[in-house]
Amino acid sequence: MKTLQTIALLFSVMTMYACKNDHEKGVALHSNANPSENVSEHYIRVALLLDTSNSMDGLIDQAKAQLWEIVNELSYAKCRSKQPNLEIALYEYGNDKLNSKDGYLRKILPFTNDLDDVSKELFSLTTDGGSEYCGTVIQASLEELDWGNDADDLKMIFIAGNEPFTQGDVDYRDAGGKAKEKDVVVNTIFCGDFDHGIATKWQDGAKITYGDYMAINHDQKTVHIASPYDDVILQLNIQLNGTYVPYGKRGRVKVAEQSIQDGNARGYGKENAVSRTVSKSSSFYKNSSWDLVDAEEEEDFSYDELKEEELPDNLKGKSTAQIKAYVKKQRAERERIKGEISKLNEQRRKYIAEEKKASSNGLESAMIDALKKQAKKKNYTWN
Repeated sequence: MKTLQTIALLFSVMTMYACKNDHEKGVALHSNANPSENVSEHYIRVALLLDTSNSMDGLIDQAKAQLWEIVNELSYAKCRSKQPNLEIALYEYGNDKLNSKDGYLRKILPFTNDLDDVSKELFSLTTDGGSEYCGTVIQASLEELDWGNDADDLKMIFIAGNEPFTQGDVDYRDAGGKAKEKDVVVNTIFCGDFDHGIATKWQDGAKITYGDYMAINHDQKTVHIASPYDDVILQLNIQLNGTYVPYGKRGRVKVAEQSIQDGNARGYGKENAVSRTVSKSSSFYKNSSWDLVDAEEEEDFSYDELKEEELPDNLKGKSTAQIKAYVKKQRAERERIKGEISKLNEQRRKYIAEEKKASSNGLESAMIDALKKQAKKKNYTWN
């Protein structure tokens, strides 16, 4: 099994707990929530805690290679025909280059919906020897991240590593207890032998919050399956990039970053670049902080606040009406491209499913079937 694909499966099974029956929705309110408040949006919040000690090069490699498949798996899921928002936070721990006073850990990203930032930071990770304090990094993520107060939000920690779960000054049981109080589920991924992970308390670390424990071969290379639709989807990615209208100080930088992450994905093969393109065509790929097409849909956005110097060269000197017309045109083009990618991806998914069936991943295939059956009972569906 592969690390981040396994995480994607766990995402699916844990996500179903956020999908209550309609008659339960009005009853199960968080104690800090306002009962009269009509919450229209919900979130899947995932904190990835990755061991970056010397032996974890394979784990980090899998994280880079499988990020977009995780995002895609989540983008197909809906609860009562609605799709929640996705936010990802990222920590590293167990690296000698990190501050010992902090417990050899670092918060790399707070919760963010900027998937390019997540990709960028994953590709910047390096490994070095160190002490892996699981309880410490779990507690830090609970205290430092904004997990929100909506009882229907899905809140998950995924921690991966290969040293005893008991190391460090913070007892993993205490950290688990705090996670339970915050309604955060801790899932543990031991990089090594399944029984050894149990003996070193990785399974116990998950049980406290009713999370899942698994063991994986973190040095196994990711296998991407090619499809007859890949080349066309990649051509559409080029067109999709052309629909972005950068603005503000971040605009030019983020357009360049988008291209860099396209290249990073392609570094793991054409098929992985296709997975990223599919992610970019989903509602999870949001860039309202630098793209006028996305920004225009935000409630607090106003063209009146745009300054001349913040506009791209082709829009400088244009009237507000002209800028709006241009953005409208780009939006229509983007929606057309996304629609084409979506149709091609439907065929691609069917093709890949058949290829996987032919090659038979055994336990992995059985897990997928079982998880979808369980999720169906919780009113969770996949497109």
